[in-house]
Amino acid sequence: MNFNYTNPYSSTRIPVFARNVVSTSHPLASQAGLRMLLAGGNAVDAAIATAAALTITEPVSNGLGGDAYVIVWDGQQLHGLNASGRAPKAWTPDYFKRKYGADAVAPPKRGLDSVTVPGAISAWAALSERFGKLPFADLLQPAIELAERGYGVPPIVQQKWAAGSPELIAQPGFAQAFAPRGRAPQVGELFQFPSAAKGLRAIAASKGAAFYSGEIAQALEKFSLANGGSHTVQDFADYRPEWVTPIAKNYRGYTVHEIGPNGQGIAALMALGMVEHFDLSGLPADSPQAMHLQIEAMKLAFADVYRYVAEPASMVVSAEQMLNADYLAARAKLIDPNRAQEFAAGNPTDVHRRGGTVYLTTADAGGMMVSLIQSNYMGFGSGCVEPTFGISLQNRGHGFSLQAASPNVVAPGKRPFHTIIPAFLTQNGQPVMSFGVMGANMQPQGHLQTLARMIDWQQSPQAACDAPRWRFNAGLEINVEASMNPAAVQGLAALGHRMEVINDPYQDFGAGQFIWRLGNPAAEGYVAASDTRRDGQAVGF
Repeated sequence: MNFNYTNPYSSTRIPVFARNVVSTSHPLASQAGLRMLLAGGNAVDAAIATAAALTITEPVSNGLGGDAYVIVWDGQQLHGLNASGRAPKAWTPDYFKRKYGADAVAPPKRGLDSVTVPGAISAWAALSERFGKLPFADLLQPAIELAERGYGVPPIVQQKWAAGSPELIAQPGFAQAFAPRGRAPQVGELFQFPSAAKGLRAIAASKGAAFYSGEIAQALEKFSLANGGSHTVQDFADYRPEWVTPIAKNYRGYTVHEIGPNGQGIAALMALGMVEHFDLSGLPADSPQAMHLQIEAMKLAFADVYRYVAEPASMVVSAEQMLNADYLAARAKLIDPNRAQEFAAGNPTDVHRRGGTVYLTTADAGGMMVSLIQSNYMGFGSGCVEPTFGISLQNRGHGFSLQAASPNVVAPGKRPFHTIIPAFLTQNGQPVMSFGVMGANMQPQGHLQTLARMIDWQQSPQAACDAPRWRFNAGLEINVEASMNPAAVQGLAALGHRMEVINDPYQDFGAGQFIWRLGNPAAEGYVAASDTRRDGQAVGF
């Protein structure tokens, strides 16, 4: 790709060219990964160290009780890892309806009854065992130091910390962990998390076993039962992450890879499969016409994803059917270039009868590349923090349905619909880019927008990352960033889009990290980009 490195957008970042790279949403987390690379570790070692550090430096988005998905290029092939959480054995629709009323349609948004068995720690351990070079305990040392010594809270993280705290301050363990002064930290104020340091030490010494079958699992059972939950030591002991083959879709000579259902990565692939039927490059990148086509494709993809995607064994259609070329071509024909529409789900089986978080990416001079995303969901997740070991717990259980007819209905040991999606790009079977855009249902929308900018318009990864974004919500409703050209905003309105202009650097429009391989990793290396919407940084050597 001959990128145009002239960046037409306002940015505080420049592309980073290096042979060993870490890109993520907090500079201290990026430095943690870089330490591992400098110590002779590989991209997987760097990714684990970065992920662990992020649980401390960006607790508004992830924690030791979060989930993770990963895609790894090991130098020869791609591997996927699904470490999303499973429901405790006690969870059934009747369990929730007895506790929350017969009219409840989903598990609660906060509290212990929103927490599935967390998978992030299992992902770190599985990655290290299969691909790592350095001792597992070494990888967690930077995070332990950050938790013990503390760090100055940066501006964007502080904004979300202050916004989320009032709702969560009464949840068990939250105030002790995240509001020790009775409030969120201020910008630059020292935040220390000694209980999480203790948890990290136990995880490091046991290669993660303490979390699932040892002292942390016992503490989590005690904490859950004391605060209205139903988690048991056995629920933790039974948990395993799953190695999977990523799903894929070709797009203009490249292949885009995502983790399949129960995640929403398939939405990005479906939208790309529809957009490919239009000549985007014949339109200006920031024109309302180009954005309109992408928005309509994203609407169509979401209509199907929200109807069909769940744990694979519960789906009435397959990922292959949803990605079928004829089906996507038929869906693309529903797009009117001249007006915005509302769309219902299609029927992917007809074609065959006729025929959300934090994201990080790392890469090393040996050619290994890692795309990793981990999340507590909805900011601090459940708001619950086990006090002995500093385990801040996700609320992914809120993603289940209590409707018997839904493929996403809750059941013991089942995984809910998930929003977090790492991604990877290849060409002719060779690695091209490791990337992701965090932020709930903005994630596939961010994948679509940034990929189109790089592939259709040859914008550099940093420019594609900096460009103003749109976000589809529901019906004809979209949000657009305040930095978007007013003429483009007016043009979208003229096409029938109902929009709100928003200035939010954290959640509403996602935040991406990108590492694009330039050639031989040991010679030409990579170019990396980090999103200006977060406090982050791409670093390398």
